[in-house]
Amino acid sequence: MTRNARFVVRLWISLIMLVSGAWSASAQTPAAPQAGQPAAPRPDDTPSVRIGGVLFTDFTYTRSPQATDADSNTYHPSQFNVGRSYINITGNLNHIVNFRLTPDISRESGAGSSLNGSLTFRVKYAFGQVNLDDWMAHGSWVRFGIQQTPWVDFQEGIYRYRFQGTVFSEREGYLSSSDAGVSFRYNMPSNYGEIHVGVYNGENYNRAEVNGQKALQVRGSVRPLASGAPVLRGLRVHGFYDADNYVRNGERRRADVGATFEHARLNAGIEYLDTRDRPTIARTAVSGHGFSMWATPRAKNGWEALLRYDHMTPDTSVSNQTRTRTILGAAYWFPHQGPVTSALLVDYDGQTFHNFVTAQPKQQRIAVHALVNF
Repeated sequence: MTRNARFVVRLWISLIMLVSGAWSASAQTPAAPQAGQPAAPRPDDTPSVRIGGVLFTDFTYTRSPQATDADSNTYHPSQFNVGRSYINITGNLNHIVNFRLTPDISRESGAGSSLNGSLTFRVKYAFGQVNLDDWMAHGSWVRFGIQQTPWVDFQEGIYRYRFQGTVFSEREGYLSSSDAGVSFRYNMPSNYGEIHVGVYNGENYNRAEVNGQKALQVRGSVRPLASGAPVLRGLRVHGFYDADNYVRNGERRRADVGATFEHARLNAGIEYLDTRDRPTIARTAVSGHGFSMWATPRAKNGWEALLRYDHMTPDTSVSNQTRTRTILGAAYWFPHQGPVTSALLVDYDGQTFHNFVTAQPKQQRIAVHALVNF
C-alpha cells in the first residue's frame, strides 16, 4: 500500500472513531426499567440458516449491428439468456455473528476449456459478519471475505433494475459489486447516513490477486433531511473514492459523487464519475469522466417506467471521444407478501460511440427481462 493510501486509511479510521464517539456520547442511555416493569428482552441467539435465490432471464433482439452467419447471410441476432442465477445461503450463529455464501452463474468463454460455452457456478459472496449493535448504532458491522464493495451494491439497492443491466460505473468497466477484503460500516443514529470503508484485493471477485497492491474504498452517504418532512427524507447525497494501483505507483483511481431520491412513487439518481488509470509506469496515465442520471416513476397498480441516460468520456486526451447509452423501459412489479420480488420489463437499450480509434457501430437492443427474487 502506498504512503498516500496509508495516510487515507489512518485518516478514515480517525474519522470513524471520532464520529462513533460523538454519536455514542450524544445518544441517550436507555432508562432502567421501573419497579414492576419487565426488563428489556434479551437478544435472540438461536442459530439459523435461510436459503433464497435470485434469477435474471431475458429474451434480447439486436436491431443493430447485424451479424453474418456461416453462409454470409446477414441477420438480427436474438437469444434467450440467463443473465444471473444466485443461490443465497445466509444465517447467523448468534445475534453477533452472521454469514453469507452465494454462488453466481457465469458463461465459460475460455477457448481451451472443455466447458467453453457452458454456464458455470462460481463464488460471488462468501463472508462472515460481526454485528456491532451492542456497542454502536444499530446496523454497524465488520465483514471479512468475498463481499459487497461500498458503492455498486449500495447503489443497486436504490436502482432496482440490475436485472436489466449493471449500474453506470460497473457497466463502464470501472468498478465491481464484489471483491475479497475486510470492511467496516458505521450506521449513524436517527437514519442520518452511513460510512462504509474497506480494504480489498482490487481485482474483483472473479480474479485472483496479481500484485501486492490493495484497494482502499470509502463511501459516505448523508441523509440531510432525515428529521424533515416525510417527502424529503428520501434525499441522500453520496461520495465514493477508490484508491488502488495496478503496480507500485501505477494508479487506478475512481471517484464518484451523486445524489439519490427515494419515494413511494419515484426513485431517481444522478452521479458524476472521475477515473484515472496507469497500468504500468512506462505508460501515460489515462483520465476519464462521465455522468449518469435515471428515474423510475411508478404507479400504485405495479407499473413503473425506467428512464436512464449515461454519458462517458473514457479518455480526455482524445478530442470529443464519447460513449453514450439510453435506456427506456416499462415494467410491471407483481404484488407479493413477504421478502420476495418478481417483475417483467420491456426495454430499449441503445448505445453510441464517437471518435474511437477503432470505429464502433451504434448498438440497439430490445429485450424482455424477468426477475425472480426470493
